[in-house]
Amino acid sequence: MTIQRRNHSASFKANVALDAVKGSETVSELAGRHQVHPNMVAQWKRQLLDGVNGIFSPRAQGRSKRELEEKDDMLKEIGRMKMDLEWLKKKTQMLSVDELRKMVEPELKNICVSRQLDLLGLSRSTYYYEPRPVPQADLELAWKIDRLYMELPFYGSRRMVAALVRMGYDVGRKRVSRLMEEMGLEAIYQKPRLSLPGVGVSVRYPYLLRDLKVLRPNHVWSADITYIPMKRGHMYLVAVIDWYSRYVLSWRLSNTLDLGFCVEAYNAALKHGAPDIHNTDQGSQFTSMDFVNCVEASKAKVSWDGRGRALDNVFIERLWRSVKYEDIYLKAYNDGKELNDGLERYFVFFNEKRLHQGLDYMTPAELYYKTHKEI
Repeated sequence: MTIQRRNHSASFKANVALDAVKGSETVSELAGRHQVHPNMVAQWKRQLLDGVNGIFSPRAQGRSKRELEEKDDMLKEIGRMKMDLEWLKKKTQMLSVDELRKMVEPELKNICVSRQLDLLGLSRSTYYYEPRPVPQADLELAWKIDRLYMELPFYGSRRMVAALVRMGYDVGRKRVSRLMEEMGLEAIYQKPRLSLPGVGVSVRYPYLLRDLKVLRPNHVWSADITYIPMKRGHMYLVAVIDWYSRYVLSWRLSNTLDLGFCVEAYNAALKHGAPDIHNTDQGSQFTSMDFVNCVEASKAKVSWDGRGRALDNVFIERLWRSVKYEDIYLKAYNDGKELNDGLERYFVFFNEKRLHQGLDYMTPAELYYKTHKEI
């Protein structure tokens, strides 16, 4: 049987991408609500963010007069159509795919189904599509892999499969590899040929923290991303932490591994001042020139871990363990809103109430602000 390829309209893709940018729902939840594959949600979000950046690029600003005139004519044509479609916009604004499908009336004789779908912004394949939700077994397996990884971060897909089989799971390496890639998990080991730059990276930055004594707040910051499992999908969490006091300066959630929420978290941390050195791993988000330029604009030196060396960023790795074992695994949040509210409470507790043995049983906030004030 031939499976017909689904074609989505530009307005439909834009609505899905805007929902993804809001970050209140996971990719799985958005895919289920809009009845598309999760990979498409992530792809459309990236396209939307790239397109927005392109609007303000020098090339876009330098468009010729003729192009602008053509655009003006097009806008006038759209304006003439606006009155005819105003009633439709009021009905279709913020509606889910299910609600739009219910608006289609196949029995109408003066307007065919294809025309109705075109006005609603739905393709025929979307209208007739029977969605398949993300299997609950995959969500449960991803949860287990995440817990194993927190205990055994040096396990790759092979040993992860062996561990899961010993626990009674019937899984293969291909499935485990796919889930680990989606979760952003990678075995920790010293990788060969470290001098080769990553894709699109023309400059490599050294690791500046070796044998460095951190003696005050805002001397060294570090940032990292971790996978956060939930009952219905997952999110990604980025945090910026002060090395001296372990104080969490800022954090952000996203339903995709895009660059935007990392830059946003760093800019939010700057309200506390700026670091002398900012250290990260060599993930694509942190090695992108947009993020590097953001750090250098704050007059901070850029420091990168050695590839696969989690101990180069040890304090934020300890933070992830605390976050997951003291909050995420205990609470089992249902959706993005619950997760955001829960993390809001936890980081207040972590910064202001949780006593740290390594800080002589002071809280991070006490040490950060006390030392900052003394300096």
